[in-house]
Amino acid sequence: MSLEKTLVILKPSAVQRGLAGEITHRFERKGLRLAGIKMMQLTDDLLNEHYAHLKDRPFFQRVKDSMMACPVIVCCYEGVDAVQIVRSMTGATNGRVAVPGTIRGDFAVSSQENIIHTSDSPKTALDEIARFFKPEEIFDYKLATLPFTYYTEEYQIV
Repeated sequence: MSLEKTLVILKPSAVQRGLAGEITHRFERKGLRLAGIKMMQLTDDLLNEHYAHLKDRPFFQRVKDSMMACPVIVCCYEGVDAVQIVRSMTGATNGRVAVPGTIRGDFAVSSQENIIHTSDSPKTALDEIARFFKPEEIFDYKLATLPFTYYTEEYQIV
């Protein structure tokens, strides 16, 4: 196994409600390594690319408007099975049905204003990270806690 990276976007609903610290704290406590983080204002062009798979859906403009309501915080996390871990911690898209203990289960009651976007696969994660970060904005460093987070055979440092 090797470490994989994933993208997390703390949506305007998380920023406006002051949840950024709580959410990043959860991922770090789980053992994921923060490889990149920045605040940015999303643009129509960037969202057209990011949500291209939704362009024919009736709610497409509403999603874009929501994502441009204020700046977002984009993060890149790394760990063994990082995509799956982040998605499990995030919970169901609709906050009303997300299990308590998940990020959406604890902080969201909406299907749209649902606090967080996460990559849905390792391939999508690579594409999304490249969309939101320049290569020099992703940092590669070894956490001193790595041997206490995984046993040696679980990770491979290249």
